[in-house]
Amino acid sequence: MSEIKAFIFDLDGVITDTAEFHYRAWKRLADEEGIPFTREDNEALRGVSRRESLARLLKGRPITEEQAQAWMARKNGYYQQYLTEITPGNLLPGATDFLADARTRGVKIAVGSASRNARTVLDSLQITDQLDAIGDGYSVTRSKPAPDLFIWVAGRLDLPPGRCAVFEDAEAGIDAALAAGAYAVGVGPAERVGHAHLRLPNGLADITVPECLERLGNL
Repeated sequence: MSEIKAFIFDLDGVITDTAEFHYRAWKRLADEEGIPFTREDNEALRGVSRRESLARLLKGRPITEEQAQAWMARKNGYYQQYLTEITPGNLLPGATDFLADARTRGVKIAVGSASRNARTVLDSLQITDQLDAIGDGYSVTRSKPAPDLFIWVAGRLDLPPGRCAVFEDAEAGIDAALAAGAYAVGVGPAERVGHAHLRLPNGLADITVPECLERLGNL
C-alpha cells in the first residue's frame, strides 16, 4: 500500500467540461470542409491530441501537411473563441469542494491535460493559483496514452508516479495513468474508464477526499 501524496487531474470532463466547445469547433471545421462529423464521432476524440483528433476526424481522407497545420490552427481559433465564454461557473459539480479539501489536507494538486489551451481554461476558471503543477500539450512530445505527461507532472511535484492518483475521463488517459504507475480514477461510464482502479460515474461529486484516499489506499 502506497500513501497518496498528490492528485493529478485531467481538465476536460473532470474539472470542467469543454467537450462541447471542442465539438462545436471541430464540427464547424468539418462542415466547412464537407466532412461528416457527429457527436458520436466527437466521443472518439476524448483525451487525445489535436493532431490525433484531426486524423480521426479525417477517417483516412488524405490531406497535405500544410493543410493539416492550417486546419488545426483554424479549429483552435474557433475553440479559443468559444473559451471566452468560460467562467468559474463552468467548474463541474463537486470540483470546487474537492480541490479545496485536498489542499486543506496537504494533498498536492496538479493538472495533466493534453490541451495546449489548458492554462487559458484554468485562468478563466480562476483556479490556477490553487495548483502545484500544470502539465499541458506543450510539456511533453508524446501524448496520452503514453505515460509521459503524468510522469512529467509527478516530477514537477517531486513525487514518484506511484504516490499520485490521476483523475481521467478518457480511455487514453486511464491507459496513460496506469502505464505511468499511478493510481487511476476514472470519471464516467465503465465502457470508457472501467479499467481504472476506482470509478466515479458522476465525477468528483461522487466522493470526498478522505473516501478517495481510503479506497485507493486499500488496494
